[in-house]
Amino acid sequence: MVQFSRPSLDDSFAALSDATRRGVLEQLGHADASITDLAEKFSMTRTGMKKHVGILDRAGLVTTEKIGRVRTCRLGPRRLEEEAAWIERYRLLWNARFDELDKVVEELKRKERIDGPKKRK
Repeated sequence: MVQFSRPSLDDSFAALSDATRRGVLEQLGHADASITDLAEKFSMTRTGMKKHVGILDRAGLVTTEKIGRVRTCRLGPRRLEEEAAWIERYRLLWNARFDELDKVVEELKRKERIDGPKKRK
């Protein structure tokens, strides 16, 4: 079932997958900026920047407000808590797997110290 009421993890990760969009978020973390200012900062056209901002807006990471002829961008209401929780679950899973692998490696090293190195043919 498709959800239209709130941005999905897919929207967030798609938005964050691009270095320019991550840079835009970093810039907006310091201060609000117009599309024109952002385009100049990233050496791109206003049209190109508007597309990037649109993707960030759909993900809820940026909001825009048009005052006169200037469209100002600011960080959106999303705090990436759902995304951080998703990443944390997988970080814990991978840490547990690596911990188990470390145990296997240590056991093999221990056996090698006791039995001596095996000769290979």
